[in-house]
Amino acid sequence: GRACLSHGEPRARHGRGEGEEEEGCYWLYPGHIPTSPLQKALLAAGSAFMALSDPYRHDMVAVLGETTGCLALPNLRDKMKHHPEGYRILQERPRIRLSTLDMARLRGLPDGTLGREYVRFLEDNKVSPDTRMPPKFVDDEELAYVIQRYREVHDLMHTLLGMPTNMLGEVVVKWFEAIQTGLPMCVLGAAFGPVHLSARKLQVLATELVPWAVRSARNASCILNVYYEQRWEQAVESLREEIGIFPPP
Repeated sequence: GRACLSHGEPRARHGRGEGEEEEGCYWLYPGHIPTSPLQKALLAAGSAFMALSDPYRHDMVAVLGETTGCLALPNLRDKMKHHPEGYRILQERPRIRLSTLDMARLRGLPDGTLGREYVRFLEDNKVSPDTRMPPKFVDDEELAYVIQRYREVHDLMHTLLGMPTNMLGEVVVKWFEAIQTGLPMCVLGAAFGPVHLSARKLQVLATELVPWAVRSARNASCILNVYYEQRWEQAVESLREEIGIFPPP
């Protein structure tokens, strides 16, 4: 995906994460696909239909998040810019991937620490941080990193909230993230995810889990303002208390 410049437009700056110029064209970031508002609307409608039909279509969930996050992503970036730890994350651009994680060290941390419980979550649920798709349709390099960071800390939200990756756990996390981020994709997941649950799970969701998730999300500071990579040795309970997440019911 390339954005081509007219003769009257400025050349792309050679900043971190931007592609090299080539014959008057440049990539905002690797994999970027420029799209018009109409194209974004069509992509959003199609991906929403597919994601609601099959909530485990992570590719469609990713497209939906990018094409509908035009208001929420700048707001999240501003929150990060006005927070010391969040600002440092924006500057340093850390990534949570198997290539950046010392899994052996994290496994060796004491039980109850963020690093040990994060690895336990990955192994118990058979998930990998490398499955998070890179952004394609966000037309701003910095905002593309913001949504990438949101995706890569999603499993850490499961860890902090004590929620598995089954449908019930995903819906609870989406309620928390919807209030925290304002991303329409999270709102849709929170609203329509419960249709896939049994009556018994719906009762637990409505009476216990959603009230707790909403209360925690409103009380918590912005989840993107935590440099999780530097908190691996911190106790999960301590980090919950610092962020403002109430203990899981």
